[in-house]
Amino acid sequence: MSTAAQPHPSYPRPQLVRERWISCNGPWQFALDPEARWSTPAAVSWQTTITVPFAPETPLSGVGDTSFFRACWYQRSLALPSPAPDERLILHFGAIDYAATVWVNGLNVAAHVGGYTPFAVDITDYLHEQAAQTISVRVEDDPHDLAKPRGKQDWLLHPHSIWYPRTTGIWQTVWLEYRPAIWIKDLRWTPYTEQWTIGLHACIGGSDRSDLRLRVKLHVGNLLLADDTYSIVAGEVSRRIMLSDPGIDDYRNELLWSPPSPTLIEAELQLWGRRGELLDTVHSYTALRSLTTDGDRVLLNGRPYRLRLVLDQGYWSESGLTAPSDAALRRDVELAKAMGFNGVRKHQKIEAPRFLYWADRLGLLVWEEMPSAYRFTADSTERLTSEWIAVLKRDYSHPCIVAWVPFNESWGVPDLPTSPAQRNYVQALYHLTKTLDPTRLVLGNDGWESVATDLIGIHDYDDDPARMLRRYGDEENLPRIFARERPGGRILTLQQHPHSGQPMILTEFGGIAFSANSAETWGYSRQSDAQAFADAYTRLLDVVRSLTIFAGFCYTQFSDTYQEANGLLYADRTPKIPLDVLAQATRGARPTGEEHLAHEWAERMRRFRHEQAVSDSSARLDPAPLAELE
Repeated sequence: MSTAAQPHPSYPRPQLVRERWISCNGPWQFALDPEARWSTPAAVSWQTTITVPFAPETPLSGVGDTSFFRACWYQRSLALPSPAPDERLILHFGAIDYAATVWVNGLNVAAHVGGYTPFAVDITDYLHEQAAQTISVRVEDDPHDLAKPRGKQDWLLHPHSIWYPRTTGIWQTVWLEYRPAIWIKDLRWTPYTEQWTIGLHACIGGSDRSDLRLRVKLHVGNLLLADDTYSIVAGEVSRRIMLSDPGIDDYRNELLWSPPSPTLIEAELQLWGRRGELLDTVHSYTALRSLTTDGDRVLLNGRPYRLRLVLDQGYWSESGLTAPSDAALRRDVELAKAMGFNGVRKHQKIEAPRFLYWADRLGLLVWEEMPSAYRFTADSTERLTSEWIAVLKRDYSHPCIVAWVPFNESWGVPDLPTSPAQRNYVQALYHLTKTLDPTRLVLGNDGWESVATDLIGIHDYDDDPARMLRRYGDEENLPRIFARERPGGRILTLQQHPHSGQPMILTEFGGIAFSANSAETWGYSRQSDAQAFADAYTRLLDVVRSLTIFAGFCYTQFSDTYQEANGLLYADRTPKIPLDVLAQATRGARPTGEEHLAHEWAERMRRFRHEQAVSDSSARLDPAPLAELE
């Protein structure tokens, strides 16, 4: 068994950063509980160790067990610095799949349901006086439960078709944070490019929140944009911060966030008490950007913008849904950009916040898609809806996210054409998402059978470029496309909800396979060597880029994923053909007007930052933990 350790992670909550924290990743005691028989840590027969945060199904966990088991257990004793009298110690879990119960020093302190969202518990009152503190975690995750959000996790013993190995237990960072008793609890940033303002909503936690003030400083490098102080009312503050409008477009563009020019607005927030004492300080960031539609076009910051996305499933062969390191997440963002894409459609996965951090900082659009349940029941609707709300809350402030996708290809709602209840469900989640976040685009059901959406997503894996050109090459064919075309055998929009002029995106196509193990892998079509693969990709992309009926596209897929060999990269992220060849095919042989403008903006931004003597702020945003726990 492998016992490889993960490189130490960077700060796990990048939009609400405090200085005092400890990573709890590394070796934990571990035990499988196949029939979920044990109920307390005292009853567990500890069997081995596991490297957190890798799931026990993966090689990097050191366990590598892909059998069926309903529960598993974790335990670790930590020597921790004691909190100061005015401090609290908070235990954070990035994500645990699926239902978790937590004990501290033998006392039950928390429970959480949902495999893709974080939770935290204040453990201050459960600490022993002695240095060692014991954390125990029970995880229940029925491998056959199809009513919970599970994404691409296979319910059969071995991966088949488009389904992959299961993910059980802890699969994102575990960490501890020292914070004050009265603290900045939540932040939400909302850009309003039309008014040149940044919306701030902050919630304050603690028992005594009277006579508090919040100071907010916004800056780009050394350029101060705002320095305001607000009174806290009923434990929160909600303000629109007016920025000085630069006026001329040249300088406006330098402050707007876009993939070629990802300008971030750094934020420092200080919470001050009634006697003028500093209670809490956090660092954050936001950005000015908008993604909207105008007729059949997508607009980025008010200008037409053609989406060039790649479908990204976010798996690694050695570590499953968990990136092997923070550097691997950054590398994935860099590779997507290097291949000519300006965004990714994260498919059936809620990615770790560190990926979104790198997409924010390096400039990559992200479509975030809820992992599907596969049954339609009262229980499945409640579970998926609850977790989707938590997803929206966690990721609302990331400027890279421009679209939310609650459903994919009618998974979990298989009878949409005949079931009013299922149609109501999709419509309800569309409108709920627009209610909680009216600033972004929402695709109610990507792929086909649309009943409520801001964009029409079409999945079409036809491998013949000539047929694709005949099918979609003439805008006069729109009525025929919606009346007769059946990609995947499904109608694009249901009769009760016809196309009403929304932009159309080819959100899945391609899937060209090329691999050495053709007998063990598959794709939607196959090429036998690298040159044939490059030619097929180029021919297909030449046609798709020419289709003016589409406001953008999303190619399948970023990298090979287990038995699927249809990636542009191998599973280890090695390019199958040179990156510049891929980029030229993705963008086209000649840069478009958009590309010229993007490069011009990027050059201006570099000059702008140089003139403002911008220092690298990454060290401040990613403070080192207090100690590495061995």
